[in-house]
Amino acid sequence: MNGPVTYDDADAVAVETGTEVEGHDAPLPEGGLGCHAGSEMAHAARMAGKSEILDQYAKDYPTGPHDQPQSMCPAFGSLRVGLRMKRTATILSGSACCVYGLTFVSHFYGARRSVGYVPFNSETLVTGKLFEDIREAVHDIADPEKLDAVVVTNLCVPTASGVPLRLLPEQINGVRIVGIDVPGFGIPTHAEAKDVLAGAMLNYARKEIEAGPVPMPASGKSDRPTVSLLGEMFPADPMMIGQMLAPLGLAAGPVVPCREWRELYGALDCGAVAAIHPFYTASVREFQAAGRPVIGSAPVGHDGTAAWLASIGDAFNIPTSQIAEAQNQFLPAIKAALAAKPVKGTITLSGYEGSELLVARLLIESGADIPYVGTACPKTPWSADDAAWLEARGVKVKFRASLEDDCAAMEAIKPDLAIGTTPVVQKGKEMGIPSLYFTNLISARPLMGVAGAGSLAEVVNGAMANKERMDHMREFFEGVGHKDTAGVWEGSPNLQPQFRAQNAKKLERAAKAAKAAEMI
Repeated sequence: MNGPVTYDDADAVAVETGTEVEGHDAPLPEGGLGCHAGSEMAHAARMAGKSEILDQYAKDYPTGPHDQPQSMCPAFGSLRVGLRMKRTATILSGSACCVYGLTFVSHFYGARRSVGYVPFNSETLVTGKLFEDIREAVHDIADPEKLDAVVVTNLCVPTASGVPLRLLPEQINGVRIVGIDVPGFGIPTHAEAKDVLAGAMLNYARKEIEAGPVPMPASGKSDRPTVSLLGEMFPADPMMIGQMLAPLGLAAGPVVPCREWRELYGALDCGAVAAIHPFYTASVREFQAAGRPVIGSAPVGHDGTAAWLASIGDAFNIPTSQIAEAQNQFLPAIKAALAAKPVKGTITLSGYEGSELLVARLLIESGADIPYVGTACPKTPWSADDAAWLEARGVKVKFRASLEDDCAAMEAIKPDLAIGTTPVVQKGKEMGIPSLYFTNLISARPLMGVAGAGSLAEVVNGAMANKERMDHMREFFEGVGHKDTAGVWEGSPNLQPQFRAQNAKKLERAAKAAKAAEMI
């Protein structure tokens, strides 16, 4: 589909019915079923026929120094996307402990919808009965009066055992069935798992559009060319972006991941895509297949906004004078907002949301010194401009940064403030360094345009002002123990170092034996 989307008058769409076949027969993976149980489960998945999807994941989400997630289960990302969509049901297939953890976290973050679960045991897994149970569950839940789509997700064990979700029917009574594999050994972060589901939904919607007219989105069709926005954002950001696009004769399109199915049609019916979060590789592939250009970076700060508006204008062949008019309308206000709320101090910044480079740009233009930025997400063509801007200002940018990278940078730099993930913040506070959790305290604020300029100053300056209190707390708790000896002891802690030494020797012998076995 290289042209515009064709909408029908009636709210109906024709979908080809998929082929239903019998289940599979795959062995249980060897080496245990632990969380993110790496190479053994990946090998089992390939033996069970999942090589194609794992190869695609390896291209879309290349691993870094660590080949398994260091944050929460990746499937939380795709689960969150599905739970935030209207008229969409979610079914998980995985170990009970995994499903419990995922549903707990999803409801902790405000999900107001039940999560479906298809349990299994060794017999149903290896005989193919699990697939039949999943198919039965999908048929039971697919009510067109209540649902537009059902998302079925394989977690680690069903993926490793080859449960073939691709053999589920494409639709049941008009309810779309979207099956995805989200194993911890194939998806490095929960941020990228959002892209797995968003990309799968865009692929389905694109095929619907190619098949014929589709239902109009609830918001209707814009009378101006639109720019679809890729990546979860603070609610005010799309509105701010829309204001900046207006002088160019453009409008902000839907945000992907979308909140309802029809928004997918509107997202694909755009003139260009703004990859605000640059790691949505599968989604970008679907937009490019639809003939839509993809623009990286974002309208963040003075320089970022100027460059982004110019890139958008070029994509739509807008006259240079009109682009300059839009820039002149917003850039002075952004510059004034940054100057009004300066940030003074040295900050290390890391996270796994994918917007770390954008936040660093904003803080630097606010006056902060940021020698290190780490992101758990990979380097992509759509993050290149942000990385180049930061590196030109002496920032060390680390893609696929590990927890060890982030902590080492903080320990070496000893910043006035550490912004990072929970364990980084914990380590920083242990060192007496004021620290802020990136996800809840930084990314939950507007970043774009005038609204974003200066939005971080209050929380960042407030945290840095707590240095004296952090020093007092560190002094107060000095001597109560650390790690194994944490707490208050009546006597001396019984450390038993010989046990650790004995276990270390066992692990060393096991590693040597494994190495020798590889050479045979």
